[in-house]
Amino acid sequence: MPKKILLNSKKIEIILNRLVCELVENHKDFNNTVLIGLQPRGIFLANKILEIFKKDYPDINISSGILDFTFFRDDFRRSEKTLSASTTRINFSIENKNVVLIDDVLFTGRSIKAAMSSMDSYGRPKSIELLVLIDRRYKREIPIEANYCGSKIDTFKGDRVSVEWNDNINNNIIYIEN
Repeated sequence: MPKKILLNSKKIEIILNRLVCELVENHKDFNNTVLIGLQPRGIFLANKILEIFKKDYPDINISSGILDFTFFRDDFRRSEKTLSASTTRINFSIENKNVVLIDDVLFTGRSIKAAMSSMDSYGRPKSIELLVLIDRRYKREIPIEANYCGSKIDTFKGDRVSVEWNDNINNNIIYIEN
C-alpha cells in the first residue's frame, strides 16, 4: 500500500507547541488538572506534551498517568483474537479533577467511550476533555468531539492513519495508507 505523508516533523512540532499553549491558556496552573495518555498510542503523544511542558513551562507541576481501557471496549468479547491489557498507571484520584484524555487519532469515538467508562475506578472527574493529534472527521460512530485538535483530515473507507513517533523529534511523521 502506498503511504502518503500528511504531516512531517516540523509541522508536528508546531502543532504540539500550539496544543500545549491551548492547555496552558485553558487550565492556567494545573492544580486541579491531570493529563492521561491512552494506551497504546496516546502515551507517546502525552509524553511529547509533557516534554514540552518541562522545557517551556518548568514552573507548572502536572499530574499525569496512562490508562488502558481494553476490557471496557464494546468489541472486547466479539473478536476471536485474544486481547491483552497494557499497563495502567494512575497513582492519584481523579475525583473532582479536570481530566484531559490524550490520544493520537480520533476515528469512530469508541476508544474514547471505553476510556471514559474505565475511569470510574479512579473517581468522578469534575470534567473530561479530549486532546488528539489527528481527528478523522466524518467517520464518528459515537458523538465524541475533541476539545484540542492538532489537525483534522478527511479519509476514505479503508484508509489507515498512522503516527510514527521516534525519540528524535525530527523523525516523527503522520501518514495515511490506502
